Amino acid sequence: MAAKKPQSKRNAKSEKPARLRLQGKVAVVTGGSRGIGQAIARVLAAEGCAVVISGRDKSSLARSATRISRKVRGRGKVVPLVCDVRDAESVASLFAKVKQRFRNLDILVNNAGITQPVASVQETSLEVWHDVIATDLTGIFLCTRAALPLMKAGATILNNLSAAAVQVFPNYAAYSAAKRGALGFTLSLREELIPRGIRVTALMPGATATDMWDHIMPNAPREKMMSADSAAQAVLYAVLLPPNANLSELVLAPTGGAL
Repeated sequence: MAAKKPQSKRNAKSEKPARLRLQGKVAVVTGGSRGIGQAIARVLAAEGCAVVISGRDKSSLARSATRISRKVRGRGKVVPLVCDVRDAESVASLFAKVKQRFRNLDILVNNAGITQPVASVQETSLEVWHDVIATDLTGIFLCTRAALPLMKAGATILNNLSAAAVQVFPNYAAYSAAKRGALGFTLSLREELIPRGIRVTALMPGATATDMWDHIMPNAPREKMMSADSAAQAVLYAVLLPPNANLSELVLAPTGGAL
């Protein structure tokens, strides 16, 4: 039997960073089952961070945690915890578990979000309106409020919004209202937390190639969209800024232009 070819030093270095820049840090990423949330969790864990991922579906969370763990190869711990960000009790339970296990929290990524069917205001049901606002706006408020007692100076809160927070998209009134409201919340929160030394940033990516498009526009040109990994790298950039830097907004545009 032929002997295995030894791995080159160059390849070994490319697989594992020389220094884990988030070693000892703890993060919570909501909506971590798939898409941008999963990519963010993977990037943070690859830098040595202990990452709690949350979502509503237990089995999807478990699969996501396994997938991330395989890719980061022990550099960071991934903990899946079920949470419905629309529900105050569920959110309180999540952060109580984080406190019990880790005591403090260094990074909160409010990523959980949903979109809406393409519909005019007249065609938008009250049920859709309530669900989008509860998930995309109220969820950010509930998670932030529950996380703040665990955060100290130097911590970072990053709210993943959308280009819809600043651009006009007709037939997406509920989604646009939620995202613009979330931007207002983010900017207000940023000013509140500057004296505490907690950084607050709004991530506003353009069209991103995730499975969300399956539900609203199956034929959308995903080859023109940015990848979830690009959004995740922007989050890492914001988290690794020097302690005295405070970035209010990160706007990401796909290379193929807006849809």
